Amino acid sequence: MDVTTFGAGCFWKPEFLLGKINGVLKTRVGYMGGSTKNPTYEQVCTGQTGHAEVVQINYDPKLLNYESLLDYFWEMHDPTQLDRQGLDVGSQYRSIIFCHSKDQEEKASTSLLKIQESGNYLRKIVTVITTDQTFWPAEDYHQKYYEKNHRY
Repeated sequence: MDVTTFGAGCFWKPEFLLGKINGVLKTRVGYMGGSTKNPTYEQVCTGQTGHAEVVQINYDPKLLNYESLLDYFWEMHDPTQLDRQGLDVGSQYRSIIFCHSKDQEEKASTSLLKIQESGNYLRKIVTVITTDQTFWPAEDYHQKYYEKNHRY
């Protein structure tokens, strides 16, 4: 099993979308990239902790490769929006990839360059690619939020 972590705006919808992909074994939402230890949702929402809302994904690399996960990541949000996604505004909603290995970092960088050069976006991609940091799980009521609160 491999792991990766993406931030693509409010973590509820990305968790839902990523959880439906064949080969994804588990998803958890949480916070990464900030300075506060064990932050709460209320603290992260102030924008003062430096954390991003993220989805940590455990996946089977025999069924799903990292490049395919990156393709889903680019498609599920607008990576040209700085510190926001739609109506959600703040640094906690930034587009970010936390790489858990050097291989992931290289593949994420190559993927970003490829998507930027594709011509599919009129503006510059602002997604940050960085190394793994401490993952702080979000409160239980955020886990699988869409499954618990939406009908499809």
